[in-house]
Amino acid sequence: MDVFTRRSFIRSSAAGAAILTTPGLLGCARNAGPRGAASGPPGQVGAVAQKAPMPPSEQQALSWFNVDKSTLSRALSELSSRGADAADVYFQHSRDNSVTMEDGIISRATTSVDQGVGLRCVIGDQTGYAFTEDLAPESMIAAAQTSATIARGGKAIAPVEFRFHDHADYYALPSRWSDVSIGDKLPIIQRAAALARELAKGREATIEKVTVSWADSEELVLIADLDGRIHTDLRPMTRLWVMLTARKGDVVQSNSANLAARRGLDWYTDARLKQVAQEAVDRTMILFDARRPPAGEMPVVLAAGASGILLHEAIGHGMEADFNRKGTSIYSDMIGRKVAPEFVTIVDNGTQEFERGALNIDDEGTECERTVLVDKGVLASFLHDNISARHYKVPSTGSGRRESFRHTPMPRMRSTYMENGPHSKDEIIGAVKRGIIAETFTNGVVQIGAGDFTFYIKNGWLIEDGKVTAPIKDINIIGNGPEALRNVTMAANDSKLDFGGWTCGKDGQSVPVSQGMPTALVSKLTVGGENA
Repeated sequence: MDVFTRRSFIRSSAAGAAILTTPGLLGCARNAGPRGAASGPPGQVGAVAQKAPMPPSEQQALSWFNVDKSTLSRALSELSSRGADAADVYFQHSRDNSVTMEDGIISRATTSVDQGVGLRCVIGDQTGYAFTEDLAPESMIAAAQTSATIARGGKAIAPVEFRFHDHADYYALPSRWSDVSIGDKLPIIQRAAALARELAKGREATIEKVTVSWADSEELVLIADLDGRIHTDLRPMTRLWVMLTARKGDVVQSNSANLAARRGLDWYTDARLKQVAQEAVDRTMILFDARRPPAGEMPVVLAAGASGILLHEAIGHGMEADFNRKGTSIYSDMIGRKVAPEFVTIVDNGTQEFERGALNIDDEGTECERTVLVDKGVLASFLHDNISARHYKVPSTGSGRRESFRHTPMPRMRSTYMENGPHSKDEIIGAVKRGIIAETFTNGVVQIGAGDFTFYIKNGWLIEDGKVTAPIKDINIIGNGPEALRNVTMAANDSKLDFGGWTCGKDGQSVPVSQGMPTALVSKLTVGGENA
């Protein structure tokens, strides 16, 4: 692996003022990806790209941040000078690139570079935290002293020696995004736009506007802790979003599709570009024929893939251990108790190759794992960071995540999904006398404690007498997450992850995630359609 320095990295960038923004936050904004984009069911590894060397070695990462072990030792000594149950330093360098093309014209292209270090001191459940963008030793020591003011006890012992920890690599790429030029990206962006217009030909509506949004990023982290462990990770990411506006007479409709993963340039094959373009066209055109369904309480079929947003927001957050440690989640005292039918198993997994939610290590240096949250209907585990793991006296699940060096880690989801059930999609639809299919989710609101939710659905279908009869649009579904989980009466054997660029927001921090589920029937939810 070539050693790349901070200076050479920045020199290769066209530095810009704007920072890349994600397509949207779970529960807050529209961001669904194309159906069927996954290479296999959740947990199943698809075709593996040619492997690049492992992430940076200890010395390469130390050189990158221009820091040595003696400085790490000094910083950790200051962090633990008044006592500490745990302490760590978290270095991060990130570079984000974005390009937007509107009707064949590049309207925006940005590059942002960010770098800094966060220093944390933990006493019990309390955290002292400070960060600095200046990596000079004196700045780090001053930040460490600020962080340590939380402590009031005997001095802890800082590490004398450090040990570099190796780990699995779930997203090694043939080349880095930092080596890819804008000239390599433009043909892909142009091809996606051309495919969208080509696939819309022959439709009754005409395409008025095509916008293609591109993003790629590369993040390098180095973590050193009070136990003398050093961890590094190199995290790639990319996302392509196709947005359309179409007209039919006086009626104008807009919709989109996107896909995202920890992948490289070679991921953007013509077949994959055609898939996302086709999805954007289909989602937009169907709106001209769609109507709002009748309002009221009725069965709701959650479509495979994108419906995982409901699983993530209305159920998954309630299983993050900080909410349970504080007693604000309805699941706080339910470990070992039945929370769903026996055919329901829910998993949060950080080990799926190239997935947007995959992580080699979490932001505390813990290796990620496949965590079973609900095992055959029984609540089996919460998602733990180091603080909650010590509180519950269990191992961390590798779920300690943070948005950047400016933030403290907390328990977060990675890739959350329901596994296959015993039914088929056709069986489920045939079992519904009158109801809807919720297919494309946009935004929503969830109360984490109780789990009450409202989700807005852009695309869906009406079911009458066991048959899909008409497209529907612009509806809300309203319910309670734990109650909806208990009311899952059927689940199909078609579980898949959605490949959209989902980003989860919690306590002011945003992190990339994946989510999915099989086609599933919830026996009753309130549908906000048209009154009869």
